[in-house]
Amino acid sequence: MKNLELLTWASLAVLLITACSSKEQHPKKPNILLICVDDLRPDLKSFGAEHIISPNIDQLARSGMSFYRHYVNAPSCGPSRYTLLTGQYGRADNYALFHRAENWAIDKESVSPSMPEWFRINGYTTVSVGKVSHHPGGRGGKDWNDSSKVEIPNAWDKHLMPASEWIHPRGAMHGLAYGEIRKNATEMDVFQSGEGNDEIYPDGAIANEALKQLRELSNTNEKPFFLAVGFLKPHLPFGAPKSYLEPYVSIKIPRPEHSQKPAGKTTWHGSGEFMKYNRWDKDPNEDQTFAEEVRRHYAACISYVDAQIGKVLQELKKTGADKNTIVVLWGDHGWHLGEHAIWGKHSLFEESLRAPLIVHYPGMDNANANTKAIVETIDIFPTLCELTGVETPSFVQGTSLKPILEDSRTPGHPAVAYTNNAMTLRTNTHRFTLHNDGYTELYDHTTKAAESQNRAMENPGLVDELKKTLEARLPEKHKIVQ
Repeated sequence: MKNLELLTWASLAVLLITACSSKEQHPKKPNILLICVDDLRPDLKSFGAEHIISPNIDQLARSGMSFYRHYVNAPSCGPSRYTLLTGQYGRADNYALFHRAENWAIDKESVSPSMPEWFRINGYTTVSVGKVSHHPGGRGGKDWNDSSKVEIPNAWDKHLMPASEWIHPRGAMHGLAYGEIRKNATEMDVFQSGEGNDEIYPDGAIANEALKQLRELSNTNEKPFFLAVGFLKPHLPFGAPKSYLEPYVSIKIPRPEHSQKPAGKTTWHGSGEFMKYNRWDKDPNEDQTFAEEVRRHYAACISYVDAQIGKVLQELKKTGADKNTIVVLWGDHGWHLGEHAIWGKHSLFEESLRAPLIVHYPGMDNANANTKAIVETIDIFPTLCELTGVETPSFVQGTSLKPILEDSRTPGHPAVAYTNNAMTLRTNTHRFTLHNDGYTELYDHTTKAAESQNRAMENPGLVDELKKTLEARLPEKHKIVQ
């Protein structure tokens, strides 16, 4: 009997050792928390904007690496998010992902998996909350809530958009305080500061749903999670609770150095998205007092969304999942606040294309670091693959940023971007833009004039060199992958 007991205990010990050994050999892959922010230019204290109050994003920056020269691949929500979510250059219109979905419905084998689908295939639970693809909630139809029209098929285990009192995702996208929905933009104020707590604007509801999903995902230990959370502000209209505007009333907001409409042919536009709102018959290009008001409300929206991001990061830590979670904060493109007399995005100037990117992963040696290496949104997909140990698929067109994350002095690579009418290349020293009709722009960032003086005519050799580089990166028109 004694020998039998010894044998039993020995067998149990072997089982325990085997189980522990198996666990050590096959640890759970890192979770991913992807935070997307709409229309966020790099106006953050951690990116050098001293007038901005952004303590939560700044804290994330101190725990990770800030990419000071991250450029999106298109200056608009839809095509920029297409690149993020597919790892491929694509169509330049806002419905690029819906076009991809149509092709997927016809022939699934002809469409490469999206980033969330790839991680789902590789054992991740994937959840999206808010605006991650072009439509918050990722659906089409009149009110963006038609489940038969999914923006990214087969990508998410859950794809959520808490519309709250704004009734539906379309209402929340351009919603103002207390359930106000945009019907006619000319009747909706371009900015607002409502009295109340964070829940009086839609991002409050998105944050609350994100906290709920984080708790649920953290309590499920079998599979790693990929949670994407997309916040709406500071997208137009600029609405945030009054408490976030008040600190900016006495703060001096910097004015742009180059505020004049550029001469000659450029990708300048008349700021139609901004100008269609109720502006009380004021033009910020003519009225500096009004321009200051616009900038203050934009800043208030940054502080408001920073607070929502803070809630998510605090909940991640509270659950304990932070110890095994990669966090990426990504802005989908920049925004002009009067630079080149533009109020909006959609240009191929620096202000439309440069956006914040912060990456943190557990155990990183380069915490609280920054880099001026030029990188692109298209690089995020392969980076997450390498950081998690998931195989990097052959169809991605970006480059992993892990070497830069390990050594901030590692050089990046030129960044490309495009609209329907032109494409651009950003190098360490220049921006080169090639229009569809062959017209060229060349800007020298080593000079004070920067992107206010086209130097293409006086530098034909450099123009030719950069044109070849750009066309090699995008050999077909925008190298469209559908």
